[in-house]
Amino acid sequence: MPLLRLVLAALLLVIPAVGACVTAEQSAAELFAKYVRLGSSYDASLADLYADTALITNKRTYPHGEVREITIPAPQYKQLIRAAMPMARSRGDMSTYSEVTYMTQGERVRISATRFSELKQYKSPLTLVVGASSTGDWLILEEHSESRP
Repeated sequence: MPLLRLVLAALLLVIPAVGACVTAEQSAAELFAKYVRLGSSYDASLADLYADTALITNKRTYPHGEVREITIPAPQYKQLIRAAMPMARSRGDMSTYSEVTYMTQGERVRISATRFSELKQYKSPLTLVVGASSTGDWLILEEHSESRP
């Protein structure tokens, strides 16, 4: 009987943790769906999905092989998104995503995907780290991407 109580007590401790992981991944999936929807409709409010303190990095590979990695301050990146949406719409510059995975990392979730540029016809990796803000809204806390000119 003591063993049964021990097993039941252990299950009571584990079950809430499993539920929390599902909730975090669901919140991440909802945020990513919104990210894709806003991007596909060229909606500048996509910028609002980023935390003001988000870490944004991009590794750009040039045709001659040179690679440059840059870090962009989140407020500047958000401004770039807002400014670029009308131009992206006029050029038909759209991305689609495949191979999307979610990995819970504590209170955050790492989203990994393959991005396909419809305009430039290439695939590249995209990683977003998302989590709850102080208000409880889920935001993008990190974005790591690769691009070509």
